[in-house]
Amino acid sequence: MAKKRAMSSVKASRVKIQGHKREKIFANLIGLSDEYKHDRKAKKDVIDFNGDAHSVKGGKYWQIFLYSRNRMEEDYGFKVMNGMGQLIADCLDVFPENRNEYEKKKQKYKDLLQEPMQKLCKKLQDKDRLKAFLSKAIFNGGEVQYLSIFEYKSDEIFIFYYKDVVEALANKFIVENSTARSKGQTPNQKVLFKYRINVGEIEVRNESDKHYRQIKFRLNSSLALEILKEVITTSYKPPVINGVTNTRITLYGEAIKKFK
Repeated sequence: MAKKRAMSSVKASRVKIQGHKREKIFANLIGLSDEYKHDRKAKKDVIDFNGDAHSVKGGKYWQIFLYSRNRMEEDYGFKVMNGMGQLIADCLDVFPENRNEYEKKKQKYKDLLQEPMQKLCKKLQDKDRLKAFLSKAIFNGGEVQYLSIFEYKSDEIFIFYYKDVVEALANKFIVENSTARSKGQTPNQKVLFKYRINVGEIEVRNESDKHYRQIKFRLNSSLALEILKEVITTSYKPPVINGVTNTRITLYGEAIKKFK
């Protein structure tokens, strides 16, 4: 996965607005009004007519989470998940609270990051732990039932059941640490999720006062969708959804039976 520059506050705001517009479009397409229910803090972007929650994703990359140290401390789910929360906190704790101190000795802290990032990688190489992590990170531990995807640069929308998504991604991902590809780079700064090439990554953000000592997990949308379609091959495009004629939405796998 190519290295990306930090997103500006203007662009971040624009992306957030686009995300909310996408949610509204999706809600309308499944027969909900503009006043659809949601709980974004719990990853419930749209709550459908059955009371089930959808995480609605679109764009080139899906930012699954961007958490501060305090956010990790407050999340009980991460705390009890095989020590995963502590391992992530350990990656953040190598950096000083004062960003100016970090800026003076960047290499020192990059070196310190290697050990906890390697430990996190090793933990995620266990398939059952990887499944638990993906379930928590994407679906808040099963509180969200569907991943509903706007295909990048397309009008098509695909709905997947959460268990199918977790199984498919976990079984295909190869988990590795990043390597130093050129002189001056430091290895073991990220955890990478690979399938032929890099599909996603966990990394620490330190590039600004606003985004300092934060842990980010993101996935490449096209590559993640490719895996899901390759593994979950059964599909169905219902002609009508909750009274609305359907031309864009396709259900995959268990979603065919469960999304009514």
